[in-house]
Amino acid sequence: MSANPYVSGSFDSNDRSQSKPRDSKNEIFAVRDAASARTEAPAKALPARKGLSSWSRSSAKRVFDCACVLAALPLIVPVLLAIALVVRLTSRGPVLFLQKRVGRYGRIFTIFKFRTMVDAATHHAVTTAGNQQFTPIGPFLRKWKLDELPQLLNVLLGDMSLVGPRPKLPEHVVQRPLCRPGITGSATVVFAREEAALNRIPKNRLQDYYHSVVLPAKRRLDAEYMARATFFSDLRLIVDSVMRRWDMAALESLIGMEMLQVQIGAHTAPTASPGDEMARSLVLPQLERDTAWISWN
Repeated sequence: MSANPYVSGSFDSNDRSQSKPRDSKNEIFAVRDAASARTEAPAKALPARKGLSSWSRSSAKRVFDCACVLAALPLIVPVLLAIALVVRLTSRGPVLFLQKRVGRYGRIFTIFKFRTMVDAATHHAVTTAGNQQFTPIGPFLRKWKLDELPQLLNVLLGDMSLVGPRPKLPEHVVQRPLCRPGITGSATVVFAREEAALNRIPKNRLQDYYHSVVLPAKRRLDAEYMARATFFSDLRLIVDSVMRRWDMAALESLIGMEMLQVQIGAHTAPTASPGDEMARSLVLPQLERDTAWISWN
């Protein structure tokens, strides 16, 4: 079995007995149906907080976030200033890219990133490595996730947490988040190379594939993690993100299944396909097991 907690085979059989059996496939299709209705109805009313672990909704998590950021500032501030200078000297435009995202309880906030594109006005809702015009330093910043460093200010402002689901664009939100979005998270580790992987999806399939397969996978992975998250699991994710200990196995499985369907001509219309259903039934349970591994260890 793999020693990597984010790939198939890292789930201990002893842990399996601790989780209650359920029909994951039906739950996955329910998530898909909710996603497909995202433009037909407004965000749902504020649901109960039973979906979050005690750590995820505790004030201690907020204290932990602020303490980590403040302790790291002496090291991070010189890096921020150096990156800002390079961004300013290598391309025209502002140093920071500002965008509206959805935070806890549906509150809209402005997220901060270092600008990595020549023209932010041409930003696509679904970003791939091939549909954006990057600045000379942009690909490097994105590869090493350095463009996300300004979000430490979002953490101090209370908009975000260090660990949580990535903040969504308003058009990608199915229901109001119960917790603060995070700089890193369970889905962030699995989908760390999402832009390069999605670049292999045909353009006419990209939007539908992202909404019907990728977003449900991310939502399920993050929801399962936040329901079991502890101080130690958050700490582990932070360390793994800093050390870049991520693996694309699950994402490669999703993309590989889609590409196989394209090669055999299975797609005749931009709608959910048998390839999408196969990806949900085979890959998402793997993501669920990986999340359980993180939380229990």
